[in-house]
Amino acid sequence: MHAPLLFFDSGVGGLSVLAATRALLPRAPLVYAADSAGFPYGTKSEAEIAARVPALLGRLAERYRPRLVVIACNTASTIALPVVRAALDLPVVGTVPAIKPAALASRTRAIGVLGTEATVRQAYVDNLARDFASDCLVLRHGSADLVAAAEARLRGEPVEPARFAGALGGLLDQPGGERIDTVVLACTHFPLVATELAAASPRPLRFVDGAQGIARRVAALTEGQAWPETAGAGVAVFTRLGAAEAALAPALARFGLTRIEAL
Repeated sequence: MHAPLLFFDSGVGGLSVLAATRALLPRAPLVYAADSAGFPYGTKSEAEIAARVPALLGRLAERYRPRLVVIACNTASTIALPVVRAALDLPVVGTVPAIKPAALASRTRAIGVLGTEATVRQAYVDNLARDFASDCLVLRHGSADLVAAAEARLRGEPVEPARFAGALGGLLDQPGGERIDTVVLACTHFPLVATELAAASPRPLRFVDGAQGIARRVAALTEGQAWPETAGAGVAVFTRLGAAEAALAPALARFGLTRIEAL
């Protein structure tokens, strides 16, 4: 049996990273793990996340024996990545806000960072802004509602456009927000609703996320490794499997995940 790539998030946001990786490595076996029992991470404390994520990834690694783990969650990565790497004897790729490419792209030298509340308050984000965007105004906004809206959208539920406009307003209505031309989608859920965000924006904005860079990193780390002739059925595993998770089945199938399991 070929060892899979294991993607981990609190919910379904990491599917944006899985999709980019699948495009580069179409034959790679995939396991997508969502901590639905712990969702959402963005409103939890650092201590809760630092304890929960390594323990869950240890159980997932024992069950699925992956060749590589992708923490496809900005919040979990900025808080728990070093602990996970110390605990697991395999490569672990994290997800961090794409501030560097956003700063390179911005012409107005003003960028917004739209993430979860837990992500945008991290010192990690301070360091990225200092190292790669020191000549930019960097404004941040954390939106738990946008995470919930992305999850609802993937379940096929209608979502009011005002929710997307409200999340953007948290950035654009800040002092200096009128200068922003580039927005970092610093939660993996948000690229899944980038079209809705663009439609709700009062002016054209460039949206930047890290999925392509993560996919390239996974491809580099697995270069030369053997893959099956065909990818086969991908697996989605949830820490709580109920009606909300079952409703995701059609969307999961579009990402190549046709089996659903409970952890």
